[in-house]
Amino acid sequence: MSKSKFTTISAAERLMSSMEVAINNMIEEVKKPVDPEAGGSARKAELQSIKQTAIDCKELLVERQRLEQMVKDLKNNGEIEEAKDYSGGFAERFSK
Repeated sequence: MSKSKFTTISAAERLMSSMEVAINNMIEEVKKPVDPEAGGSARKAELQSIKQTAIDCKELLVERQRLEQMVKDLKNNGEIEEAKDYSGGFAERFSK
């Protein structure tokens, strides 16, 4: 049985793939309608849960974008620059 060599790039690419699945799942959760029968504190809790899922999803998008940039740098330069800022992408501009 041969073991494949662990590399940062392959691990990052696998993580990005898993993050994509998680992001898609979170988006589906946010799309679900609020129970029309729920009232008062139950409705408020459900809305708060949807909001938190959306915030978590946004943060995951930003982190995935940073990871994607890191992989590009590794592939182009063979290393990650210490002072590199991975926050300047599309997702980051809309995360505030």
